[in-house]
Amino acid sequence: MDRARAMRIVFAGTPGFAAAALGAIAAAGHEIALVLTRADKPAGRGRALHESPVKQLARERGFPIEQPRTLRDAALQAKLRALDADAMVVAAYGLILPAEVLAIPRHGCLNIHASLLPRWRGAAPIQRAIEAGDAETGITIMQMDEGLDTGPMLLAMREPICADDTGGSLHDRLAALGARAIVAALERLREGALRAQPQPAEGVTYAHKLTRADALVDWTQPARRIVDRVRAFDPVPGATALLERMPDAPVKVWSARAVPAGAAQGGEPDAAAASGLRPGTVLLAPPGRLVVACGDGAVELRELQRPGSRRLPAADFLRGCPVEPGERFVIPAAT
Repeated sequence: MDRARAMRIVFAGTPGFAAAALGAIAAAGHEIALVLTRADKPAGRGRALHESPVKQLARERGFPIEQPRTLRDAALQAKLRALDADAMVVAAYGLILPAEVLAIPRHGCLNIHASLLPRWRGAAPIQRAIEAGDAETGITIMQMDEGLDTGPMLLAMREPICADDTGGSLHDRLAALGARAIVAALERLREGALRAQPQPAEGVTYAHKLTRADALVDWTQPARRIVDRVRAFDPVPGATALLERMPDAPVKVWSARAVPAGAAQGGEPDAAAASGLRPGTVLLAPPGRLVVACGDGAVELRELQRPGSRRLPAADFLRGCPVEPGERFVIPAAT
């Protein structure tokens, strides 16, 4: 793209999802006037400061970087005005953009949101879509306003959710899709062909931030719901199960499958029989397998991890941590 066609962009983002978009915008020939990203955070045993993926990429490419703790600072806002940017692109930034900042770029602020709005507004749209059993999701490029993902839609691209998708695999595909979508949106914006469409009033859902409480498996839920949550929370925060005899040693559950009701033949555990047991009860199962009663049958836990260990297939996990039929997993307290 020649300089006459390039747009002058301020980019605001922090994680890998955002870094994919920043790289694509730069590769498309647009000028990156400034990169905003969150402050470096301590991580690891040594608690050394780590740069965000966006900062790492910006530093490698020589883009100007700012890491403000707030965008309400008058001096920062003056600096943004002086940049005379055509647009600000925002992707998983992590700071609220006040009205004063939203109004600075010539064409406003464009957000890359990882859902088909208005479904899954909020902080964790990728995980919540898998957890809910959605068949598809996508990317929405949105004109930002002061609400929580409430601004008008500018462009949308759809993406199917596969039966074996995890939060990680879907994240990576949506990061690539978001990068393509924002480049397409900026091209249409440059041509004057980007049209805003208000979000529908119906179909609004909220993707609330993931918490530790969310991660604990609720065995009273249907098998399909439990399996979808395990998939959704891989790799972060990871679904967690607690044996009643080991309440201080949470077990991460990385892979699970629903056991078909009544499938007692062919060596399969009888999930129909499980319906008469308290959810969370470990069932009789063939050697090397771990099957647990749940709200409507049973779930087989296929890949697990003890604290301080690594992910293991169930058979290897059980050799190091035997679990007997009749033992019980903790059911979370009702909230």
